[in-house]
This record gives sequence, structure tokens and C-alpha cells, in this order.
Amino acid sequence: MKQKIVMQVQMHCEKCRSKAMKIAAVSSGVANVGIQGEDKLVIIGEGVDPVEIAFKLRKKLRHATILSVAEEKESSQEINPEEAPTTTPTMVPWTWRQSYDPYPQHNILVCEPAAGCSIM
Repeated sequence: MKQKIVMQVQMHCEKCRSKAMKIAAVSSGVANVGIQGEDKLVIIGEGVDPVEIAFKLRKKLRHATILSVAEEKESSQEINPEEAPTTTPTMVPWTWRQSYDPYPQHNILVCEPAAGCSIM
């Protein structure tokens, strides 16, 4: 049984959108993830736990609300390829960079000598 889950998530910037989509996409059972409007995340999958996804989104993005969970309806009408509209899909570039710090930072502890003890 495929489910369609709609969640409201605060996504202020492109980084927040990509975080939300990544969190939803790596969850078990998710087949498709998309953004609807400004702040709605649509998740389609089989055996998806919406509470688990909401918990993970709240942990990273602070605000996430489950708006609806419904069974995805299969279309009974098959579309003939000759009648189907010809549109080109829009590709969104997705890059994954491994973070590497070439200059590691080290903490240096400086101890001050006690004021009462001076040896000369």
C-alpha cells in the first residue's frame, strides 16, 4: 500500500530545502520526495513511518508538522504513449561534497603561574 504524506516544514533557504529532502529520501520505504509550494514536503512510499520522518525533520530543521497521510491512488487509466504530452524533464543539480579541513585546529592550554610563588 503506497502512502502519500504531506508535511509542513519551515524551509527558509535552498540549504534547508535540500536538508529536508535528504532526510526524507534516506528514510526506509520512501520512493519519491518533492516540494509543493513554499513549505510543503510531499513524500510517497510504501511502509513509511511519518512520525519517524517528522522527528528527524524537527531535530534538524526545528519545525515540522504532519498535514495528511493518505493512501496513494493508482490511476486505472493507462496513458497511450502517442497521446502523452511531450515535455522535457527539468533536472536540478545535486552535488555532494565531503568536508575536509586542511588545517586542523588545536586547542592550546596556557597555564599562568601562581602569583604568590616566584623563584628567582
